[in-house]
Amino acid sequence: MTASGLNASADESAPDYTKLREYLIEAGTQDLDPVGLTLVMHRQAVQNRLEESLALTKLTISDDVRDRLLQDVLNEILGFGPLQPLLEDPEITEIMVNGSRSIYIEKNGRLERTKVIFRDDLHIRKIIDRILAPLGRHIDPESPMVDARLPDGSRVNAIVPPCAVDGPSLTIRKFRKDKFSIMQLIELNSLTQGMADFLRACVLGRLNIMISGGTGSGKTTLLNALSGIIPEAERIVTIEDAAELQLQQDHVVRLETKLASVEGHGTVTVRELVRNSLRMRPDRIIVGECRGGEALDMLQAMNTGHDGSLTTIHANTPRDALSRLETLVLMAGMDLPVKIIRQQISSAMDVIVQISRMRDGTRKLTAITEVAGMEGDVITLSDIFKFTQTGMDADGKVLGQVKPTGIRPLFGPRLEAAGYKLTADIFGATAADILAARQRR
Repeated sequence: MTASGLNASADESAPDYTKLREYLIEAGTQDLDPVGLTLVMHRQAVQNRLEESLALTKLTISDDVRDRLLQDVLNEILGFGPLQPLLEDPEITEIMVNGSRSIYIEKNGRLERTKVIFRDDLHIRKIIDRILAPLGRHIDPESPMVDARLPDGSRVNAIVPPCAVDGPSLTIRKFRKDKFSIMQLIELNSLTQGMADFLRACVLGRLNIMISGGTGSGKTTLLNALSGIIPEAERIVTIEDAAELQLQQDHVVRLETKLASVEGHGTVTVRELVRNSLRMRPDRIIVGECRGGEALDMLQAMNTGHDGSLTTIHANTPRDALSRLETLVLMAGMDLPVKIIRQQISSAMDVIVQISRMRDGTRKLTAITEVAGMEGDVITLSDIFKFTQTGMDADGKVLGQVKPTGIRPLFGPRLEAAGYKLTADIFGATAADILAARQRR
């Protein structure tokens, strides 16, 4: 092996670099027993072995290439290979592997193609297997799709041939270690102070709230922020497919679904967890996402005294959210007339909060809508706040403004009875309107 290809600008695909990298990977994993070692001790032991092995080659390598090579090998042995630097970057929110040479990320709300590559499809499979192994899960042509999560809570979806035509695909939704508060969302222009005050009153007043939005719109982020308003003294039960919520309260019971074993037994669904949660004396039930027959059980819980519940749903508008909720209730297998389902929804649900990912990558609350009741066979909706887009600037930034519609919600007296009286200006009343109202008293 020569050092000719190993200079400060060495390409990881250069033959000499690749050979040295493979040599170090073998040296770093051979006869090194991690039993009894902490993660820090194991990492240090591997690094010492790599440095000793590199010294034995007597190659002259620049410090830049040496450091990059050692880090690359450490990531391959102890981490998730080429993806490790992307996972460690706090600004990256999503990683999308479309094949060995096509890796994209979402950063600051925008998609970018990276320079990161895998050696081949087998290399991707190796990293997927490393993610799944500690979870007791597997993926193969007979079972080509899997959902899982990394130790830090990041959500992982993998799919391999024959379903993935162009090779293994891997998508990682990264888990934020620090959750957004309502105040931070205001600073990011995701919502206004008036909207925040209104939502705070709705949560404290124990209204049932459904967050609606598309994929990647920020539903879970908003759900986390709203859950932070729940009083510390209340008992909260959270139900999720994969535990992502980061509640700060002490009295929280976190429930998570369970997939079937290799033998096909032991499945625990969201619906079963919702039913079980009703026996756990919850003050609040938070369902991470409604996506199946559990919608019926959730509505029944809301209609039988378990108010103040929160959930999310995939939909692009508040009206679409109701239509999707109807469909999910029908998936429960109960032969209910549509009118009865709509009556259940209208009496259970109080507020729909619509959040959207805009074309410039920003997330905004585009509507806060009251579920006002029924007119005939139709559920009535009233927008309390509405975002109106006016255009885009030269840099591609979305222009627009959120304004109160002037409509006061019918549940206003419920909030006041709970001790949360909202001022008239939140709903768009001007100073002159407020003065005139006072003079009429």
